[in-house]
This record gives sequence, structure tokens and C-alpha cells, in this order.
Amino acid sequence: MTEKIECEANKKSVWEQTASLPQFPKLDGDIHTDVLIIGGGIAGILSAYFLHQSGVKYVLVDKGRICSGITHDTTAKITAQHGLVYHKILADRGAYFSQMYLKANELALEKYCELSKSIDCDFERRDNYVYSVYNRKILEKEMKALQKIRSDAEFCENVIIPKKTVGAVKFPNQAQFNPLKFIAAISDGLNIFENTFISEMIGTTAVTQSGKIYADKVIAATHFPFINKHGSYFLKLYQHRSYVIALKNAQNVDGMYVDENKKGMSFRNYGKLLLLGGGGHRTGKQGGNWCELRAFAKTVYPKAHEEYSWAAQDCISLDGVPYIGQYSKRTPNFYVACGFNKWGMTSAMVSALILSDLVLGKQNDFAEVFNPSRSILKSQLFLNGFEATKNLLTVSEHRCPHLGCALKWNRAENSWDCPCHGSRFSENGKVLDNPANGTFK
Repeated sequence: MTEKIECEANKKSVWEQTASLPQFPKLDGDIHTDVLIIGGGIAGILSAYFLHQSGVKYVLVDKGRICSGITHDTTAKITAQHGLVYHKILADRGAYFSQMYLKANELALEKYCELSKSIDCDFERRDNYVYSVYNRKILEKEMKALQKIRSDAEFCENVIIPKKTVGAVKFPNQAQFNPLKFIAAISDGLNIFENTFISEMIGTTAVTQSGKIYADKVIAATHFPFINKHGSYFLKLYQHRSYVIALKNAQNVDGMYVDENKKGMSFRNYGKLLLLGGGGHRTGKQGGNWCELRAFAKTVYPKAHEEYSWAAQDCISLDGVPYIGQYSKRTPNFYVACGFNKWGMTSAMVSALILSDLVLGKQNDFAEVFNPSRSILKSQLFLNGFEATKNLLTVSEHRCPHLGCALKWNRAENSWDCPCHGSRFSENGKVLDNPANGTFK
């Protein structure tokens, strides 16, 4: 019984406790618009914000409250350093695409800086570090790649976090903020409808419970794309869970830190709190969850007190680069933003900048880097296919309504989770995380 209590959490993030979002009406009846944005997370709201600034007729709808999904579970780091991704992009796609990926995310960082000057959202410039506990060679490999694309990254022999490391790659002058305070400011006055569930898409027409939305163009910003017959996103994405505890009386780490290993830990401060992240695992699998974080905190911060605890879920792409652009080659007026790979803040801004240009018919210099129709022949594709096949053949008490995979019970979070595509359900079947839309079987 003791272990179970220690591994559970209140599931409320620090952002939820410190920000108040505006409320929007439910859509009632039919409506016509130039652009329909589906999904009220930060990517969708930023897209709406830029279209609003351009004088475009748009509508944003969310099936619940805005930012009630992944956005309120972020650790809110704004950085162009996305783990150790640059040596992989360089090897896979060459120097030009590596440089453009870097420039796109640097632009996103500067855009946040520009917007936050007039918003009280606890925006702070901080250095970002990717460290390794044992693999110095991969850090050196990343540094060589960054030097080739003219980054101002630095190699650090030592970092101040309470872990023994073999070094870190540092991106100076990145940023962190309170995402819900930021969204509360930019969403006020936007054309948003909450509690508006889209049950079906007929071309670019959305069917809701109380009418239809007739749109010329559609942006899907729903975390995991919800239309299976286009784009093959059920093959191109899997989901990964990670956990956070916010500690009082812990440590000022004076920066943002993340392990290059997916099972490692992350550190950043928010005010007097230390946000400690980790315990991660593929959704539907077993992992350390909050137990791992609390055991670590008890050892290294014995006088600390836990104030908040929550969990996040991230869509992981095949090659470490998000899918931003035309939903598929066969859907010219349908766009998507997904696969942010744990770096949702800069990726959301990049998405909004690219997609707002594309729907306006403008050229965007970064669009080709993130093109969703790029090659899917990556090793992760076969791992995703294997996981799906194995779970389709697994006997289970419940099946996921998305594509029929076997659901696994998540004891730490008291939920039924899908190892195939990451849908999650409460004990009584209510959808917690998409791509599933209905109760489990």
C-alpha cells in the first residue's frame, strides 16, 4: 500500500494553479469560415493568433477547454536544443536542412521573446544543457555537427545538477516561462469555441454535435492526428509519457537541463520551485514514473517538500523532426502540426509560423524541413509496426477504439493505456488522451 501511495500524484501542474484562462462559448449551429483550426493547445492558439493578426476569417474549436490536454503538462522550456538531434539530422538530411531546423527554432525562441515583452508570463532567459551520464562520445558527435552548422553551442565539462555526468552540450540564452499565463494573454479576444466536439470530417467540412463548420482550409493541431486514412500517422508516431514533481526547498540549478537518454531526468526552476522530470516510458509500457523521481529527491534533496506532481505525453516522430505542413499529398487544403518530440514550445511556434503562411498562400522557407510527406523509411517505423502487430494479437480485457489494440493497465495513473498509438482512458472508459475519440471496448 505504501508503494502505491508514493507512486500516485495529484495530477495538477504548477501552471494550472498559477494561471486563469479565459472561457469561450460552445458552438451552436452552422458556421462558415476561411480557416478552421481543430485543437486548442498552444500550437492551435498560436496559429489562430497569427491568422487573427493577418485579418483572416478563422474559427478555432476544442472538444473541451483550451489547453486542457498536453499544453498544461509541459515543463515549458523554450529552446532550439532538442536533445541531441542535430548530428542525426545532419547525417540523415545534410547541412542545409540541419541549419534550417536550427534557424526555425531560433526564430521561434525570438518570437516568444518578442511577444512576452508585453505579457506577464514569468518569461526568463536561461541557458539550456543536454547532459549525459555515461556517453561522452555522443556529446562530442553532437558538438561536431553543431560546429558545422555554425551554432553558438558550447561543451561543458561540469554541470551543477546532482548527477555525475561526463559533460554537457550548452545552448546559451534560451528561455523558460509560464505557458498558461502566456496563452491567457494571447487567446483573449480570439474566435474560439470550447466544448465543441467534431465527430466527422467530410472534406474540409466539420460535423459537430450541433451543426457543421464549413471551411475552405483546415489545420489539425490535435496532438495526435485524428484522421487515419490520410498521412499514415498511426505508423509515423508513437507516444511517450514522462513525469514531473515540483519541489520546494530543493536547489536553484540556474538553467534548464535534460538527459540525452530518454529514461533520464530533467531539471529547471520556476520561482522557488525545482521542477524535476523523468521516470519516462513508452505509453502502455512500464516505467519509473513518480516513484523514481521521489526516490531520487529523497536521496539528494532530503529537506525538500513536494508541492505539485503531474505527467506529460509526447508524440515522437520517426526521425526526431516534427510533421508540420500539408496533412498528406492527397489533402491540399488540410494541414497538420504534430510529432513535437518533447519540445512542444518551440515546435508549436514553428508550426504556427509555417501553417499561417501556408494557409495564406505564402512561401515559407522552413516548410520543406518539416514536410509531413517526407520519407518514412526509418528504423523507428519497423519498431512502431512491430509494437502495433504484437498488441493487436494480445488478449486483453479492453481494446482501444482507435485501431483495436490491447489496452494495458497503468497502475501509477489508474488508467488504461494503448501501447500502439498512446490513447489513454479512465477506469470507466472516458478518453484521456487521443487519438481515440470514444470509450474503449
